[in-house]
Amino acid sequence: MEPGEVIGGRYRLLSLIGRGAMGIVWLARDEHLDRQVAVKQLLVDGSAWADEAIARAMREGRIAGRLRHPNAIAVYDVTEHQGWPCLVMEYLPSQPLGNRDGLRPRDVAAIGAQLASALAAAHEAGIVHRDIKPDNVLIAEDGTAKITDFGVSRAKGDTSVTATGILAGTPAYLAPEVAKGAEADARSDVYSLGATLYAVIEGQPPFGVDTNAIAMLHRVAGGVMDPPRGAGELTGALMWLLHRDPAARPTMREAQEVLAAAAQGRSVPPPSSKTPTLMLPVRRFSRRRIVIGVGAAALLAAGVVLGVLITGDGSNGSAGATTPTGTPPTPSSACVARMTVGSTWEDGYVASVSVRNDGDEKITGWQLTWTLPANHRIADLWGGTLSQEAGAVTVTNADYNVIIPARGSAEVGLRVEAPGGGDPPEIQCQEQ
Repeated sequence: MEPGEVIGGRYRLLSLIGRGAMGIVWLARDEHLDRQVAVKQLLVDGSAWADEAIARAMREGRIAGRLRHPNAIAVYDVTEHQGWPCLVMEYLPSQPLGNRDGLRPRDVAAIGAQLASALAAAHEAGIVHRDIKPDNVLIAEDGTAKITDFGVSRAKGDTSVTATGILAGTPAYLAPEVAKGAEADARSDVYSLGATLYAVIEGQPPFGVDTNAIAMLHRVAGGVMDPPRGAGELTGALMWLLHRDPAARPTMREAQEVLAAAAQGRSVPPPSSKTPTLMLPVRRFSRRRIVIGVGAAALLAAGVVLGVLITGDGSNGSAGATTPTGTPPTPSSACVARMTVGSTWEDGYVASVSVRNDGDEKITGWQLTWTLPANHRIADLWGGTLSQEAGAVTVTNADYNVIIPARGSAEVGLRVEAPGGGDPPEIQCQEQ
């Protein structure tokens, strides 16, 4: 194929856009409709695969052509040129998400919410993508994100044309159950979306990279990943999307909601029926028994509740609450703070604090204070403004959560560097 050639009797090739393992993409002009399009020529590696390659292209066009969504690249037509299958798609001046640097967690969450919206629509139409990764996400000049390349997609009721021994998907972004040989489905798409966003934040996918595909599959199937360190307010949503148990992950529509909330600096509790157990192996953090929290705050999808309920100068907290000296607190504030610890590792943990208003009047400002052990440090905090001097920590409300209505709540999330572990701190909450 060369510039100037006409494909399918109407698509004139203009210039080469890009080349990948599965195909070459050209910029072309649709001479019937006088518009620019992208033509993807699917590469055929030897005549033995020609029939499958053509079947795959036809299938991709048939599946992707069903989907019309502002965050999905539209497929207009499927044709052949000199025996080569070609897809005719929407042309979007853009760059792959994998080429974008310096994005803040909220920016990544906003991109994720757009992609989840398109993928939710695909799932509702019976379409599973199966190859979500940064290079299959295009970012337009105006910031719009679009998912592309449904080349390994599979629709319900459609027979797969993938030959035995050929892997559908990119190993580093597969869900653990798919790496073990299970069939990809909507739940594995959720995981792959989480892995894609994780890679943008952390600089590599959850299980790293390896040029050896078999070694990469073994690593993913093993399921031991490092928790995100720079995800900020996106941490909770990522941990939920990346849950090892497919049944404990959100649906793609729920993923859209929590990602949209993270983009606004908020956290949204997942349904209690889906509150997951711990995704990561729990390493020793403290001498206290860690129990699974049924109603764990949603910022942390891992959801392990330490049962710490402390109030400011003593509030109307739960029965049996005491001060460090063992004496009952004296009620004087409607502000109650409850800490939830999510994933833990040998030298740290991720946690959230739910700030609840148990009073009958709205709270118009609040402040949390606590003391950390000398060797502990808050490395990241979202949902509030942090002041930290030695072990003394003060967190005041953010602008968007300054008001807590009666019986309402707000959330603060944090990542703590905690060498040697230790017991969780006692938190005091005061109205301002």
